[in-house]
Amino acid sequence: MSTRAAVERKARLVLALAEVLLERPVRSVLDVGCGEGTWRAPLKRLRPRLRYVGVDSSEYVVQRYGVRRGIRHGAFGTLAAVRPPLRGAFDVIVCCDVLQYVSPAELPRGLRAVSALLGGVAFLEAYTTEDEVEGDSRGWHDRSPSHYRRAFAAAGLTSVGMHCWVGETLRPATAALERAGA
Repeated sequence: MSTRAAVERKARLVLALAEVLLERPVRSVLDVGCGEGTWRAPLKRLRPRLRYVGVDSSEYVVQRYGVRRGIRHGAFGTLAAVRPPLRGAFDVIVCCDVLQYVSPAELPRGLRAVSALLGGVAFLEAYTTEDEVEGDSRGWHDRSPSHYRRAFAAAGLTSVGMHCWVGETLRPATAALERAGA
């Protein structure tokens, strides 16, 4: 479980990177697998006018926090089917501690949806077979770093480091050495 301070540091990192590449303040964030909306408060403190949309598969979360925190029902693999539909490109897409629980069939489908919805930077925090991880491993899908890299690349995503990825829109705004592994 991330601490509040850790989430705030990550939010500042992602906002800063997105704003450097977009050359303007971030206006919209999609948080996939948002839970109770952990990222919402730090993001809104940093950018009060920000449009935040959360998506979570928990009926409980949607019923309890949905209206108040802007959370809709959906899952990573069904982003394209979220209702009401997700409209426009998001400046930032956040997906923390979710991807290792996504089934092999859902991973490419969800990544394609992320790529289609991305107008800025995606923060896709995933842990691999090479990481020391503590916590809930029920439903965990062991994947190597190369597996994720291939899946992200197949969806049109390019790494810019620190779990951050850009799509086709911002890739030309990055220099070769900014692209991790380039």
